[in-house]
Amino acid sequence: MIGILIITHGTFGDSLLECANHMLGKTPPQLASLAVSSKDDPNSVIPKAIALVAQVNSGDGVLVLSDMYGATPCNIVTQILQPGIVEGVAGVNLPMLVRVMTYRQQPLLVVVDKALSGGREGVVAFGRENCERYEQAPIKQQGLDHND
Repeated sequence: MIGILIITHGTFGDSLLECANHMLGKTPPQLASLAVSSKDDPNSVIPKAIALVAQVNSGDGVLVLSDMYGATPCNIVTQILQPGIVEGVAGVNLPMLVRVMTYRQQPLLVVVDKALSGGREGVVAFGRENCERYEQAPIKQQGLDHND
Protein backbone atom coordinates (compact mmCIF):
# COMPACT_ATOMS: atom_id res chain seq x y z
CA MET A 1 0.00 0.00 0.00
CA ILE A 2 1.26 3.46 -0.92
CA GLY A 3 1.99 5.71 2.06
CA ILE A 4 0.67 9.26 2.00
CA LEU A 5 2.33 12.28 3.58
CA ILE A 6 0.78 15.74 3.34
CA ILE A 7 3.05 18.75 3.89
CA THR A 8 1.14 22.03 4.06
CA HIS A 9 0.97 25.49 5.51
CA GLY A 10 -0.39 25.31 9.05
CA THR A 11 -2.98 22.66 9.86
CA PHE A 12 -4.43 22.45 6.34
CA GLY A 13 -3.11 18.89 5.92
CA ASP A 14 -4.61 17.75 9.23
CA SER A 15 -7.96 19.21 8.20
CA LEU A 16 -7.85 17.45 4.83
CA LEU A 17 -7.09 14.12 6.50
CA GLU A 18 -9.92 14.63 8.98
CA CYS A 19 -12.39 15.39 6.17
CA ALA A 20 -11.23 12.47 4.02
CA ASN A 21 -11.44 10.08 6.97
CA HIS A 22 -14.97 11.32 7.65
CA MET A 23 -15.99 10.81 4.01
CA LEU A 24 -14.47 7.33 3.83
CA GLY A 25 -15.79 6.36 7.26
CA LYS A 26 -12.42 5.18 8.55
CA THR A 27 -8.88 6.22 9.34
CA PRO A 28 -6.65 4.22 7.00
CA PRO A 29 -3.07 3.32 7.98
CA GLN A 30 0.10 4.87 6.58
CA LEU A 31 -1.12 8.47 6.55
CA ALA A 32 0.62 11.47 8.07
CA SER A 33 0.69 15.22 7.77
CA LEU A 34 3.33 17.78 8.56
CA ALA A 35 2.38 21.36 9.34
CA VAL A 36 4.79 24.09 8.28
CA SER A 37 4.46 27.48 9.96
CA SER A 38 5.92 30.80 8.92
CA LYS A 39 8.29 30.54 11.89
CA ASP A 40 9.77 27.20 10.80
CA ASP A 41 13.23 26.98 9.30
CA PRO A 42 12.70 24.73 6.25
CA ASN A 43 16.04 23.04 6.91
CA SER A 44 14.81 21.92 10.32
CA VAL A 45 11.57 20.55 8.84
CA ILE A 46 13.28 18.32 6.26
CA PRO A 47 14.47 15.73 8.84
CA LYS A 48 10.90 15.55 10.21
CA ALA A 49 9.59 14.98 6.70
CA ILE A 50 12.14 12.23 6.08
CA ALA A 51 11.16 10.52 9.35
CA LEU A 52 7.46 10.66 8.41
CA VAL A 53 8.20 9.21 4.96
CA ALA A 54 9.95 6.29 6.66
CA GLN A 55 7.01 5.90 9.04
CA VAL A 56 4.34 5.66 6.29
CA ASN A 57 6.40 3.62 3.81
CA SER A 58 5.65 -0.10 3.87
CA GLY A 59 8.00 -0.69 0.95
CA ASP A 60 5.57 0.24 -1.85
CA GLY A 61 6.52 3.91 -1.90
CA VAL A 62 5.16 7.21 -0.63
CA LEU A 63 3.22 9.99 -2.28
CA VAL A 64 3.89 13.37 -0.72
CA LEU A 65 1.22 16.01 -1.32
CA SER A 66 1.78 19.72 -0.76
CA ASP A 67 -0.59 22.63 -0.92
CA MET A 68 0.91 25.18 -3.29
CA TYR A 69 3.57 24.76 -5.94
CA GLY A 70 6.63 26.90 -5.23
CA ALA A 71 5.75 27.61 -1.60
CA THR A 72 7.79 26.45 1.39
CA PRO A 73 5.97 23.10 1.89
CA CYS A 74 6.50 22.28 -1.78
CA ASN A 75 10.16 23.25 -1.55
CA ILE A 76 10.53 20.84 1.37
CA VAL A 77 8.95 18.08 -0.73
CA THR A 78 11.51 18.65 -3.48
CA GLN A 79 14.28 17.90 -0.98
CA ILE A 80 12.92 14.45 -0.08
CA LEU A 81 11.90 13.09 -3.51
CA GLN A 82 13.35 9.77 -4.65
CA PRO A 83 12.09 8.85 -8.13
CA GLY A 84 9.92 5.74 -8.01
CA ILE A 85 10.07 5.62 -4.21
CA VAL A 86 8.98 9.05 -2.95
CA GLU A 87 6.96 11.08 -5.46
CA GLY A 88 5.34 14.46 -4.97
CA VAL A 89 2.29 16.37 -6.21
CA ALA A 90 1.44 20.00 -5.43
CA GLY A 91 -2.03 21.54 -5.21
CA VAL A 92 -3.61 19.08 -2.80
CA ASN A 93 -7.35 19.36 -2.37
CA LEU A 94 -9.99 17.08 -0.85
CA PRO A 95 -11.02 15.38 -4.13
CA MET A 96 -7.36 14.63 -4.86
CA LEU A 97 -6.80 13.15 -1.41
CA VAL A 98 -9.92 10.98 -1.53
CA ARG A 99 -8.93 9.70 -4.98
CA VAL A 100 -5.41 8.88 -3.77
CA MET A 101 -6.74 7.12 -0.68
CA THR A 102 -9.06 5.06 -2.87
CA TYR A 103 -6.35 3.92 -5.31
CA ARG A 104 -3.37 3.49 -3.01
CA GLN A 105 -3.20 -0.27 -3.62
CA GLN A 106 -2.00 0.56 -7.15
CA PRO A 107 1.66 1.20 -8.06
CA LEU A 108 3.09 4.56 -6.99
CA LEU A 109 3.17 6.16 -10.44
CA VAL A 110 -0.46 5.15 -11.04
CA VAL A 111 -1.37 6.83 -7.75
CA VAL A 112 0.48 9.97 -8.88
CA ASP A 113 -1.70 10.03 -12.02
CA LYS A 114 -4.82 9.48 -9.91
CA ALA A 115 -3.81 12.41 -7.69
CA LEU A 116 -3.49 14.69 -10.70
CA SER A 117 -6.79 13.62 -12.26
CA GLY A 118 -8.63 13.73 -8.94
CA GLY A 119 -7.36 17.22 -8.21
CA ARG A 120 -8.35 18.53 -11.64
CA GLU A 121 -11.71 16.79 -11.88
CA GLY A 122 -12.67 17.85 -8.37
CA VAL A 123 -12.60 21.56 -9.26
CA VAL A 124 -15.92 22.37 -10.92
CA ALA A 125 -17.79 25.59 -11.63
CA PHE A 126 -21.51 25.30 -10.96
CA GLY A 127 -23.37 25.79 -14.22
CA ARG A 128 -25.95 24.41 -16.62
CA GLU A 129 -23.81 21.39 -17.54
CA ASN A 130 -23.36 20.03 -14.03
CA CYS A 131 -26.04 21.47 -11.79
CA GLU A 132 -29.67 20.70 -12.59
CA ARG A 133 -30.83 23.39 -10.18
CA TYR A 134 -28.76 26.10 -11.89
CA GLU A 135 -31.65 27.58 -13.88
CA GLN A 136 -34.37 27.10 -11.28
CA ALA A 137 -35.77 30.15 -9.57
CA PRO A 138 -33.45 31.17 -6.73
CA ILE A 139 -34.53 30.45 -3.21
CA LYS A 140 -35.20 33.69 -1.44
CA GLN A 141 -33.12 33.73 1.72
CA GLN A 142 -32.48 36.56 4.08
CA GLY A 143 -29.33 38.37 3.05
CA LEU A 144 -28.98 36.55 -0.29
CA ASP A 145 -31.56 38.49 -2.31
CA HIS A 146 -30.10 41.89 -3.15
CA ASN A 147 -33.56 43.25 -3.97
CA ASP A 148 -34.69 43.15 -0.32
